[in-house]
Amino acid sequence: MTAEGEKRSAGRAMAGRLSWGLADQAASSMTNFAVGIYVARSLGLAAFGVFSLAWVTYGVVLNVSRGLATDPLVVRFSGPPDASWRTAVARSSGAALGMGTALGAACVLIGLGLGGRVGPAFVCLGVVLPALLLQDAWRFAFFAAGTGRKAFTNDLVWGVALVPAMVVAAHVGSVAAFVLAWGASAAVAAVYGCLQSGIRPQVTGARAWLRAHRDLGYRYLVENTCVSGASQLRAYGLGAIVGVGAVGAVRGAELLLGPFLAVLMGLSLVTVAEAARVLRRAPHRLARFCLLLGGGQAAAALLWGAALLLMPDRFGELVLGGVWHSASELIVPATLGVVGAGLGTGAAAGLRALAAARRSLRSQLFASACYVGGGLGGAAAAGTVGSAWGVAAATVGGSAVWWLHLRSALRERHHNPIPEVRTT
Repeated sequence: MTAEGEKRSAGRAMAGRLSWGLADQAASSMTNFAVGIYVARSLGLAAFGVFSLAWVTYGVVLNVSRGLATDPLVVRFSGPPDASWRTAVARSSGAALGMGTALGAACVLIGLGLGGRVGPAFVCLGVVLPALLLQDAWRFAFFAAGTGRKAFTNDLVWGVALVPAMVVAAHVGSVAAFVLAWGASAAVAAVYGCLQSGIRPQVTGARAWLRAHRDLGYRYLVENTCVSGASQLRAYGLGAIVGVGAVGAVRGAELLLGPFLAVLMGLSLVTVAEAARVLRRAPHRLARFCLLLGGGQAAAALLWGAALLLMPDRFGELVLGGVWHSASELIVPATLGVVGAGLGTGAAAGLRALAAARRSLRSQLFASACYVGGGLGGAAAAGTVGSAWGVAAATVGGSAVWWLHLRSALRERHHNPIPEVRTT
């Protein structure tokens, strides 16, 4: 095969992997979207706010698991499955399961201590966390192996299992019931992931995994928890400053952006692995790859936001019920925030591929501090709308910092190239 033919073949293979990433995230996001819409329509703004508090807490725990278990797997084991990949997946999935059990127990204790309206939701979240984290670990393992089709199938199984679970939850009519339904259906997909991969999570290998990849894992842990932790702090602070209904309004705006966020998150599942492949095969093309990735996502976010502004009120009320009026006021700032996030993900993928964990950590710390400061400062100044505008400004500023660090990392690699080593 000629060099040009090889280039076209590699491009088609990359397009295929990216397509499976989008398809998988579409399935996953439809699951999350269905849960959110069902709760918003069934239980109203205040209960939706309680559900959103549990949701952002899950986001923090999920990012702990990804930072320590699955992000190092994607950086160091992206390639065709082999013996070392299977060993790595067994240990990384075991680490995810172990963290889900430990952090789930902590959530149960916190929920019991809180009581009231919020406590039961946290207790149920703690019960289902092990299944949620294990299911997510399988997705990353499949994408690291370049078999996104299996990740898509796994999320499809989750979606199918969710249907009867949601019917039961609707009959009960509480936030806790919906959390349990969401987690129980994830458990079905987690078990199916074991059958798909032919691998059993090796919880006893978790310590060895954490020790072997601590150079990346602990930095990614801090970086990832900055993302979800900032979101959690903003949600808690917004609830304290404005009220729990404001948390529901923000989550409602996020649901309106859900289809585009599905694209953003779907690409994020595979972009680090693809960037790592570009770095190995054609290092000089990494910057262009990241620029096209970030710019394309930002442009798509603007188009989606424009479409939302043209949406009739009656359709919005059909989707979100009583949450629509509050959420619709946040469409413009929420869209600009996603534009900034889209730009930043291109640079973030490049830094991850370069294994520049120190630079990516600095970028994320800065971006997260701006996010919390803008969100809570805006809330204190102008309520829910002010919080949304503060977050939008912070996200765009954080994106600029990501790109500055990527440029510096590329220059450092050019002057002192140190290839990333695949470990066993």
